[in-house]
Parts: sequence; C-alpha cells; structure tokens
Amino acid sequence: MARSARAQEEIRRFLDIGAVQVAELDLDGDEAVLRPGPGSPPVTHGEVFVLVRRGGRPVGTLLGRVPEGADAKAVLAERARAECGAAVFGGPGQPPFTTVVVATRERAGQLARALDSLLAQDHPRFEIVVVDNAPVTDETRELVERKYAERVRYVCEPVPGLAAAHNAGLDAVRGEVAAFTDDDVVADPRWLTELTAPFAADAGLGCSTGLILPARLTTPAQVLLESHGGFAKGFTPRTYDPAHPPGDEPLFPFTAGRFGSGANMAFRTAVLRSVGGFDPATGAGTAARGGDDLYGFVRVLAQGHRLHYTPYALVWHHHRETWRDLETQAYGYGAGLTAYLTAVLVNRPALLPAFLARLPRGLAHARTLTAVRATDPADGTGAPGDHDERTHPWPRRLSRLQRRGMVYGPVGYLRARYALRAAVREQTAQRAKTAQGAR
Repeated sequence: MARSARAQEEIRRFLDIGAVQVAELDLDGDEAVLRPGPGSPPVTHGEVFVLVRRGGRPVGTLLGRVPEGADAKAVLAERARAECGAAVFGGPGQPPFTTVVVATRERAGQLARALDSLLAQDHPRFEIVVVDNAPVTDETRELVERKYAERVRYVCEPVPGLAAAHNAGLDAVRGEVAAFTDDDVVADPRWLTELTAPFAADAGLGCSTGLILPARLTTPAQVLLESHGGFAKGFTPRTYDPAHPPGDEPLFPFTAGRFGSGANMAFRTAVLRSVGGFDPATGAGTAARGGDDLYGFVRVLAQGHRLHYTPYALVWHHHRETWRDLETQAYGYGAGLTAYLTAVLVNRPALLPAFLARLPRGLAHARTLTAVRATDPADGTGAPGDHDERTHPWPRRLSRLQRRGMVYGPVGYLRARYALRAAVREQTAQRAKTAQGAR
C-alpha cells in the first residue's frame, strides 16, 4: 500500500473509533456498586471501561459491553467476578506528613477541579502547594487567593519548565514526603494515603508511584491512547531495589518509564533534595519536551534508595483530546526519553559504564517501543489486569514521530540547558537592576 493510501486508511480507522463510557465497580461479597467515572454521566448501554475495586481498592480493569435494555450493574459485575480475582491486602498504614505539589500554567479551570479533589483526601496531615509556572496572567494566583487561600499555598516560578516548577515546589515543601501530581487529574480520596504510607513502612524507600486511569474516553485520541496502555503500570504492587536488580528488567534502572509517571509520584523529601531535585533543563515547557519525572526516578535509584509502585494510589487523568495532541505527545515521549538519559549521564557521569553495558539491549528496546502495534497481539497482552487491550492499531505516523523525538532528545536537552542559563542570567540582571533602583 502506498504511503498516502496507508495514511488515509490510518486516518479513517482513527476517525471510526467510538466513545467509551468510564465507570467504577466496587465488589464487596455478593454486593456490587456501580458508579460513573469522575465527571461522567450514569452508565447506559454500549462499551464501558470499568475500574474494578474490592474493598475500595483498585484490582483490575475490563472493557465490557452492556446490551440495550440490560442491567448495566449485573452485566459488568458478572464479568468482573469472572475476570478480576479476589485480592488480599492489609491496610495502608499511617502515612507521614506530606506536601502535595501541583505545577500549573494558565489552566485555572482544570486546576480548581484538581484542587477540589486534593482537598477531599483522607490523609491525616498534608498541605498543598501550587506552583504557577511562567505565568502570563494573574488568573492562577487570583484563583488560589479567592477560593483556596486558607488551604493552599501559592508559589510563582518565572523560569519556564515543569522541572523548574517542581524544584520551586520542592523548596517550599515542609512535609517529610513530597508528592507531585498534575493540574489535569482528579485524585481518588485515598490517593495520598496509599501513595505515602509505604514511606513509613520502609526507611530505605526513596520514591513511590501510583496508578493513572482515564477520566474520560470520549474522543478517538483518548480511546486510542488508553487502548495501548495509557499511563497505567498494572495492578500488582512492586518494589524496585537497586541492591537486588530485577531479573526481568535487564535495562534497570534506565527503563524508568516502567516505574511510573509524573502525574502520580512521591519522594522522601530529604532524598530528593540530596540528589538536587529535578534537572530544570528537562520536562514539558522546555526544549527537552519531557523526562523530568524519569530523571528523578533514576537519580533516586542510583543513590541506592528503593522505589515502590502501588496500584492502590489512584488518580484519574484527563487525556489529551485530538489527533494533533497525540502527535505532540508521541514526539514528546520520544524526546523526553533520550533527554532524561542525557541529563542523567551529564549530571552523574559515574553511571556511564553501566549505561554503555546496557546500550545494545536499550537500542533493541527502543525499536520495540516505537514499533507499529497491531490489535490482538500474540504475546498475551490484553488481560484486564494488564490494562493493555489494544482494541485499535497504533498508527505508523505516531511511531515515526516517537522515533524522531528520540533522535532529537539529546539536542533538545542541550538547548534547554543553554536557554536555562540565559534565563538565570536575565533574572540575575533584573534583580540587580531592581536592587540598584531601590537604593
């Protein structure tokens, strides 16, 4: 098939992707409670993406179809009981005092929704810091002061970039643990407790990450992204220990994308500060395009601290909505991946021998990562607990963009470092000029 014809076919398939409802199903013995996902209408007939809970905790997802006229709860509960087995777990324990950092830029409406969910957390002792990154209006500051002044602290970071914003938030942290999330999420009421309790149980823990699920699946772009795994990392808790590298992760710790994502992560504050926080030349809003979270994961692991992933710490993420958004995201993922690796090696040259030893396998992994992914893969993916249904093929254009991004990533990182130095010089000169005028 000629490239133009193939591209047209991919576009046709993309536009044919229909919306999917989002719901939660809590199983408790013979009882079942079905609720729509956050911001979604009540469940009706048609396709439904379902988060299955037991005792309130997430244990799996499934994609079900409710026939017209059928009882949605009965249909979905029968599927869930058959496919999502019983889970055995204890309580999360007593979490430490935590500061939640939310970086934002000119998205006051989304930020308000996120803050409302964060203020409803069941965590016994926490605070919230909003970092307004390189603002061009006063909208975010006015929102915080008007609606959340008694409960949320406001910090302004003029240097653009997500990592710079996170570092500004880290400077303001008072808690033993610093948790980070985005302004486009809705946090489950138990999110913060589940994410931070592991720090009290493990003194060697430096980082924890949690589960990210889609808040809505209303556009083809959202459904396509989620059908290939989205941001989820499965429903099995796992601890990564640099003293005992996992046998099934030959690239450890450089495949940091497997550990979690920046919309749902927490660090022991002292540990994150000891490695210098995040590299400000990485992350969205810089020429590097991303990788700030992955950089943090690897730096903490390289320092000898453990990282724990828990599926019980859940946030609902509002995925991007358009094809153009997916193109930007695919390129940014590729760029962020190699940009963070460049950042790690620049800031921690001692890791170079380990990186070079893993490079051949890393290149093979990169080819697999950016390959065109078809539906119904033969390797067994698609089980509800794996959260990787692949009900739609991954377009070739997105794979090509991701590869291009990977080639660009190191250049983007170096450009971001140069821009950062220029911005710091400009700020220093401006402060000196302001001080001179005050005299």
